[in-house]
Amino acid sequence: MPNFDLLIRNGIVATAADTFAADVAVKDGRIVALGEDLGNGVYEIDAKGKLVLPGGVEGHCHIEQISSNGVMTADDFYSGTVSAVFGGTTTVIPFAAQQRGESMRQVVEN
Repeated sequence: MPNFDLLIRNGIVATAADTFAADVAVKDGRIVALGEDLGNGVYEIDAKGKLVLPGGVEGHCHIEQISSNGVMTADDFYSGTVSAVFGGTTTVIPFAAQQRGESMRQVVEN
């Protein structure tokens, strides 16, 4: 019986501090182990020679936003987040457009 939901084998794990060869084990949507010979996964990926990285954060994107000339951006939240995931981005922080005369509180509340 598999120990993990997902096991990424033979990858080069990259953290903020280092890179090292390791397997990555995932259970219930969380990384639960890093190391070698961790067991088996329901799903397994051979990442030999590939970097294993955390998802990226996009800190300034324009999703479902009206531009200064009144035109709505092309991406809605569905298309914008699907596109982000395919590019390795797992978190998006949409830009909050402030119109002349609006307080920051109004921008956040709207």
